[in-house]
Amino acid sequence: MPTFVYEAVDSQGKEVKAEIDAASEKEASDKIRALNYFPTKVLPKGASSALGTPQSVARRRGGLSFGLRVSAKQLTQFTRQFATLLDAGLPMVRSLDILYTQFKPGLLKDTIGFVKEDVEGGSSVSEALAKHPRVFDKLYVNMAKAGEAGGILDQILTKLAEYMEKTQRLKQKIVGALVYPAAVVTIAGAILALILVFIIPKFEEMFREMELGDLPGPTMVLITTANTIKSFWYIVVFVPFILIAVVQMLGRTPKGRYTIDMIKLKFPIFGLIVSKEAVSRFCRTLGTLIQSGVPILNALSIIKNATGNAVVARAVENVHSSIREGDTIAEPLRHSGVFDDLVVNMIQVGEETGELDKMLMKVADTYESEVDTLVGALMSLLEPILIIGMGLTVGFIVISLFLPLLSIMEKIGGGSKK
Repeated sequence: MPTFVYEAVDSQGKEVKAEIDAASEKEASDKIRALNYFPTKVLPKGASSALGTPQSVARRRGGLSFGLRVSAKQLTQFTRQFATLLDAGLPMVRSLDILYTQFKPGLLKDTIGFVKEDVEGGSSVSEALAKHPRVFDKLYVNMAKAGEAGGILDQILTKLAEYMEKTQRLKQKIVGALVYPAAVVTIAGAILALILVFIIPKFEEMFREMELGDLPGPTMVLITTANTIKSFWYIVVFVPFILIAVVQMLGRTPKGRYTIDMIKLKFPIFGLIVSKEAVSRFCRTLGTLIQSGVPILNALSIIKNATGNAVVARAVENVHSSIREGDTIAEPLRHSGVFDDLVVNMIQVGEETGELDKMLMKVADTYESEVDTLVGALMSLLEPILIIGMGLTVGFIVISLFLPLLSIMEKIGGGSKK
């Protein structure tokens, strides 16, 4: 009898990896569910390393994806349309077939085709989605499972689409707010580099020909800076890329990621934006999962990897451990040092009244509004800082070049008097 390697989640939200003997993949899934596990991946033994990537899955099923990533916008569009088709009363397979023909060639289109094949073969939608973790994450799969269990998959998908849309809008606001200052700094840096590399050396040559002797201190600083950049331009160009590469390498380790995220939280204003955005995402995700009927421990296990911040993720992990020991949600959040009193108190009220999901959504809305305000404040602060910085830089260059000219004028004036 064939052996299958599987990954699953137990009733407490823990991940389980093991093997099981079964005649087929469907039978293996049934046996795993009989153990009170929810299977997220079931593969023939020996194929787990090769069948997990989109490329290999596509080859195995007779095609190769044109793209290896699915954008948040595409996935949101698919979710919204899937929910609409199911709400209109169309059968599952028919809905997937319509969506397959609608999307352009790429990873998402291929994945929809694979999901449709699995559903036709007797798999549930959540099981079919779970086979494609690069497209459908644990949050998506668990909400689909909850929707199937309650017979309200269309409603759950609608909630999921709304959640994804709000998350995407918040991310776009933050990124959009940083585009202007980044563009200004880039353009100003390029202009400054051109002045230092091409204009300042000509002034240096002119000053040397005039035999002015020792140049003023600011002028020497400017000329030395220009010569250094001209001689070692490759260092100036590549250092930012090296720093980015180093940060990315550190971010791949748990300790490095935690350190980087902790540093982000320490920045003035920007740190508040990062913190409130992470807490908002935590509250909205947890509220959406609870509304969908996902058990609280399973929901926290999913959220741990969905907050986007390692500091908040560690706090969520501590909450998960505390709840397993019979504690409430509010108390471990209070001791985490990440969530402020407003969040903790509203969650505590939600637990006491049995409306935790509603309270979490209110907190998420409040924090999203605060993020908008902070982004506006950051923009208001950055604009004058950039203007003052560019003004000081230009002023320093002008004064540095003008000081030797004053010496020349003084010499000319002294000569004319004689």
